[in-house]
This record gives sequence, structure tokens and C-alpha cells, in this order.
Amino acid sequence: MSRGQTLGLGAALVAGVAFPIVVEVNYFIHLTIIALIWVIVTQGTNVIQGYTGYVTIAQGGFMGIGAYTSALLSAKEGWPVWIAMGAAPLMTAVLALLAGYPSLRVKGHYFAIVTLAYNMVIFIVLLNWIGLTGGEAGIPRIPRPEAIPLPWGDALQFETRRQYYYLAFAATLVASVAAYLLAHSRVGRVLVSIRQNEALAESLGVSCWRYKLFAFVASATFAGLAGALYAHYVGFINPTPFGVDSSLNSILALIVGGSGTLIGPFLGAAVVGFLPEYLRIAETYRLIAYGLFLVLATIFMPRGIAAVIEALRARFAGPPPSRA
Repeated sequence: MSRGQTLGLGAALVAGVAFPIVVEVNYFIHLTIIALIWVIVTQGTNVIQGYTGYVTIAQGGFMGIGAYTSALLSAKEGWPVWIAMGAAPLMTAVLALLAGYPSLRVKGHYFAIVTLAYNMVIFIVLLNWIGLTGGEAGIPRIPRPEAIPLPWGDALQFETRRQYYYLAFAATLVASVAAYLLAHSRVGRVLVSIRQNEALAESLGVSCWRYKLFAFVASATFAGLAGALYAHYVGFINPTPFGVDSSLNSILALIVGGSGTLIGPFLGAAVVGFLPEYLRIAETYRLIAYGLFLVLATIFMPRGIAAVIEALRARFAGPPPSRA
């Protein structure tokens, strides 16, 4: 990591910690929490799509599995929230493993169609298994995480938006560090080789199917964690936020932000999370303006905002100094 990147990362961390202290409007803090949750979902999408080259349309469904797992265990079974939140990504990973085992036998668009079917099945189950999920009525009164005692007598609370922001911020950092370590590991290099030329990777003895299965399960695990954070933040869930449109939003955020980059999910989640709200001033034309922006961004920034930022940085940094 270069010095400039290190300084930029440090500045971003300081800004993230100071954000709820400087910003006084609760609504902006709410939007930022939602955006942070979507960063985690998009980091998972990046693992399977950005690094491995396989498009999944099931992230919304896996997010729903994580949300309902944590909500049911804490609100109905009385489990401690922290344990329930930890169980959510594990349950999501197990179900993704069972779903991915047969589906990764197909490639390309067929895989995307299969994952789309998975998302639809998950949504239908959440909607119609009323005895367990509550159907459209959903699950109310989902508790916030318990306070964490500190050695000097105080405790970390998560009841207010500002307090919960730091939990979402910390979870996003952990997820992003995990994504970074994965991308720069041997496994990450194999995933990139599958994206670039799967046939060549197989000819060199790489068990591509196993690595693709790993990427699929890892992406679902990220979504399950995000779903748990979402459920305990809003305090009420029903199947509506976990439909196919949520999966498409995660793909959209990744494409706009920059597929295959660490910063891309942050940029894309910010656009997908904030832009529709700022366009509310357009009233009935809001969705048209939003759609037009996305179309233009795809046409003129095919590699995402991250690539544009990198190009500008390289341009203004100038050529490297010549050696004598």
C-alpha cells in the first residue's frame, strides 16, 4: 500500500469516527447506517462477481435469511442478541453451501438464473411460512444488541442511532478487511484467475468448482451478517426488503462503484443509498432521474467510479521521477 493510499485510509477512518459527532441530523445518520449495511452486502457481491466473475442474484435472499435467523432467535427464542447475530451468517453460510453445491455445476447466465430462482424461493418461503416468519405482518420488537461493559465502569450502548452507527461502522471495517485479505491471498488470486480464464485454470489443475463454491458461500455470509445488522437496527422486518430488487441493487452498487476493487462497494453503496433520497425533490420524476443517472454512469464509467478516481489520481500525480 502506497503512502498516499495509507493517508487516504487514515483520513477515511477519522472521518468515519467523527461523522456522528459532527452531523446533527438523525436522518443523515440513518441513511449512513443503511449505506454501511449495504457496503457489507456489496463486499460479498464483489467476492463472487468482482473477483470470480459469476453474477449472483441471491444476495437479497441471503440477507433475509440472516435477518430472520437473528430476529427469530433473539425476539422469539430469547437468545442473547450477540449470539443470535453471530448465528445469522453461519446459518446463511450453511444454506448457501447446500444451494451452491448443485447450482455451481452451471456457468455464465445459467448460474445467474439459478440464483435468481433461489432468491424468489427464499422470498416466497418468508412470505408464506406464517407460523415461523409472520408472513407480511413480519416480526416486531426485535431487540438491539446488549450493552458491552467497559473496564472503567461505563458500557457501550446501542440504543440510539448514533450509538448503532459505530456498530455498523465497525462491522463494515471488519467485513472490508476480510474482503481485502481474501483478495490478496492465494485463494483470491485463484478466484481472479477463474474470472480471467476458467478453462485455463482448470487445465492447470485448479479445482475451479470448489473455489467458486467457496466464493458463493463467502458472499452469502457477508449478506447474512448485513441482514442481522439491518434487523436489529430497524427493529421490525417482513419479507419486502429481501426480494430480487435488493439483489439487483447490490449488483448495481458494485458496477457503479467499481467491480473487483475494495473501495468500489463503498462508493456504489453510497450512490445507491443516498442518491434516491436526494432526488426526492424531483417528486414524480425521481425514479426517471435515478434511472437516467445509472444508465449514463454505466455508459461513461464502465469500470465504475473507482476507476475514474484512480485515473484522476494518476493524471494529477504526474509521471514518476526519472532516475539519474
